[in-house]
Amino acid sequence: MKKPGPNQRLRHKKLVRVFVFLGVVGCASIVLAQSAGPFSVAGNMTTPRCFHTATLLGDGRVLIAGGRTADQSALASAELYDPSTGTFSLVGQMSTPRAEHTATLLANGRVLIAGGNPGPPDGDPTPSAELYDPTTGTFTPTGSMSAARGGHTATLLPDGRVLVAGGYGPAPYLDSLSAELYDPIAGTFTPTGSMHRAWYLAGGATLLADGTVLVGEEVYDPSTGLFTDTGHSGHYYDFTTTLLTNGTAFIAGGGDADWGFSISQTDLYDPPNATFAAAPSMTLGRFYHTATLLPSGIVMIAGGASYDLGPYQAYLASVEIYDFSSGAFGWIGNMNAGRQIHTATLLGDGRVLIAGGVGAPGYSALATAEVYTPPVLVPAPVLFSLSGDGQGQGAVWNGVTGQIVSADNPATTGDVLSMYTTSLFEGGVIPPQVAIGGQLAEILYFGDAPGYPGYYQVNFRVPGGIAPGSAVPVRLTYISRPSNAVTIGVR
Repeated sequence: MKKPGPNQRLRHKKLVRVFVFLGVVGCASIVLAQSAGPFSVAGNMTTPRCFHTATLLGDGRVLIAGGRTADQSALASAELYDPSTGTFSLVGQMSTPRAEHTATLLANGRVLIAGGNPGPPDGDPTPSAELYDPTTGTFTPTGSMSAARGGHTATLLPDGRVLVAGGYGPAPYLDSLSAELYDPIAGTFTPTGSMHRAWYLAGGATLLADGTVLVGEEVYDPSTGLFTDTGHSGHYYDFTTTLLTNGTAFIAGGGDADWGFSISQTDLYDPPNATFAAAPSMTLGRFYHTATLLPSGIVMIAGGASYDLGPYQAYLASVEIYDFSSGAFGWIGNMNAGRQIHTATLLGDGRVLIAGGVGAPGYSALATAEVYTPPVLVPAPVLFSLSGDGQGQGAVWNGVTGQIVSADNPATTGDVLSMYTTSLFEGGVIPPQVAIGGQLAEILYFGDAPGYPGYYQVNFRVPGGIAPGSAVPVRLTYISRPSNAVTIGVR
């Protein structure tokens, strides 16, 4: 984790009384529960889907949107998976059918759904975008992209904007070099620097710990709006990119330059040195697979298609894991159904929801879903409140005065605040994201809470543009999992 500067512990000793008051609740929240088994069948989705999106919401449910159904037509429908009941239920429809689109959870809790293909598989993509609001269960249009695209990437930046990059455009369906930024405050897209090489990216982008974005095998710098080509090549389409807890990016599988060949190759990208190094190969060449970073730091690679098993695509049920600490792959078993072009979503309790995709018989979209339960469950981070139930006034203090930030002692733009949380990765360098009133804060420090094993301290700066109030929500997100929301006063 990021080490503190000389003044970054920020009045720790004055807040001991607050932390002791919250200790019982906090300890209960980070107990590691043992589990029996790896894959269990979950209830079916309301409709078969592939090329859909799955987004973990702030309340722990999963929004599953769009995709293609069994007859290959694009879907406008969306549904919610509730982990507490293990059931799927329909929610409001999108304004247009979409497949191969992106869905990005914004700092304000809404989901940006952008682009994709609204027609048959050989149709043109759309530039349209819309927002899903979990509080109302409705979709509303937002500004359109500057370019129609499908199969692209979308990455939430540290300042709250979204980088949309690559994919393919309208006929003749050339891969796109262009990229653009979505501003959630203005609701508009603006072109930014172009990539150097065309990528059919799918899952091939990730936010790095320094705030830059690895897109394919080049790096986007939000401070300059430019892409830098690393000069490396080896993964061409339908690969996955996963940020490891040590800050390196893990690129796995995909296709090679000769269409029709899947690769087992994996690589590690080292951001400080801007270099790639070969990592051990997967047990099978895979594309259209998923790669999920588990809270333990292990990457779970599930399903996909492979030409290693013959001249035709195979629907893989096999699942393997990559452990960067040992640099080795291992098997964790098979899913209940072979699938590709599915989704895998890390849930708040540490399990993984695997949903839909394409499988047997005969390259058809699947409605089935299943849940992977790791040997040890690590729940999402917890923020503490003065009431002890994780709601209402938060145990968040001013880094200078040491006082709780409340309606009577509100924060202002630029103030440095501190709080405790749970479930960060010990020794990890991936910074958490902290949203205050729907605006992302600058993270100044995250690391161990001295004297309190299993707890972590996060210091952050109050951003501008927050609507003042006596109960402004604060939420922390780490490895794509939002915490509960507490409140503070802001003037």
